[in-house]
Order: sequence, then C-alpha cells, then structure tokens
Amino acid sequence: MSIFIPAVPALPITKPEFSALYLNQLTNVLRLYFNLLNNAVVELNSAILDLETDGGGSALNFPYGAFSSDVSQSTTVNTTTLLTFNTTDFSNNVSIVSSQMTVVKAGIYNLQFSVQVQNLDNASQDVYIWLRQNGVDIVGSTGVIGMPARKSVGDPSHDIKGWNYFLSMNAGDYVEIWWSTTDIDVTIPAYVASGSPTKPSTQSVVATMSFVSALTV
Repeated sequence: MSIFIPAVPALPITKPEFSALYLNQLTNVLRLYFNLLNNAVVELNSAILDLETDGGGSALNFPYGAFSSDVSQSTTVNTTTLLTFNTTDFSNNVSIVSSQMTVVKAGIYNLQFSVQVQNLDNASQDVYIWLRQNGVDIVGSTGVIGMPARKSVGDPSHDIKGWNYFLSMNAGDYVEIWWSTTDIDVTIPAYVASGSPTKPSTQSVVATMSFVSALTV
C-alpha cells in the first residue's frame, strides 16, 4: 500500500503587530495541511476496514511470491543439491530464476516451503534440507526428514514435509533451498494426475515468500 504523506507546511513568518493578512495566510496553510492529512488517514482507515470486513485488503500491496516445480528432482548420495522451480504461480516484487528467490524491497519475509519425498530403497533413509542466503548457509536452518523403507518392490514410501522461516532481506538479496540424502533411491518427485478417485497432479516442491514487516533500525 502506498499512502501519500503530506510534508510539514512552511508557516508564514510572524509579525509583532496583529495582521489580518498574516492570519489568513496561516489559516490557509494549516487548512491545506490538515486536509491532506485527513485524506491520508481516510485512505489508511479504508484499507484497515477493508481487511476487517471482507479480508480483501484491496488497498494493500505487499511483496510476495509463490513458486513451484512440476519436475521430479533427484541427487547422488550425500551431495549438496539445489531445489529448483520452473513455475511462478504469483509474483509481486519477489521473483525467481531456477532456484534463487530474490526480493526487490528490503524487509522481513516469511519463507514457507514444502517438498514431496519418496523412498524406493529397502531401508530407511534420511533427507536434509536447509537454506542459503546470498550463497551463505543460514545457521540453524537444516531440517532432517527420516524416510521409512519402501512398502514393497516398486512401491515407495511417501511423505510431504514443510516448514517456514523468517528472513531479514535487503533489496536484491536472494535465498535458495538446498538438500541432500543418504541414498540415491530417495527423490523429490512430481506426480501426474491420477484416478480412483480422480486427484490432481502433485508438484515436487512449493515455496512462498511473503513480506511481513519493514526492517527495524
């Protein structure tokens, strides 16, 4: 949301003696300033009421991005690997190129993501997922997923995992999601639509970046 904030008015210079002209000038300057200030308050109040009454927030405009991939992703054993995206579902001042989610405006952002995981190995295996910001690992961001062994030959075990992080981002910063696994038979697959009953397709990975707040001083 962008609200016009009026500048502090330049008041006319006072005179030692009473002056009707000075009083009129002062009154006009203050009237204009308070009219502009009132318009800004009305605009802000309208946005707040919009959120309270119908949840629409039509006057609000925050940065956000929603991205996903319809491609199955795999890696070799214990190898640092990027999760990639090939679909932009929604975007407003947050963009993606393959793996890098980049913000245009500085702020605190909430990164939420989920991954579809499967294991075709005949033993339980682990998957590690973590974040890097501007190419640097984010301390404390690693999650560990324990995948049970396959159900039978050709019938893998399945799971979907997701979590979220708050990130302090400067303009132009980017964040990436990395992963590794203890076995080559553990993958992050995309599934096509299926029947009995009819179910839509499954993306291998989904991520959203939402603006939360301006950076604190």
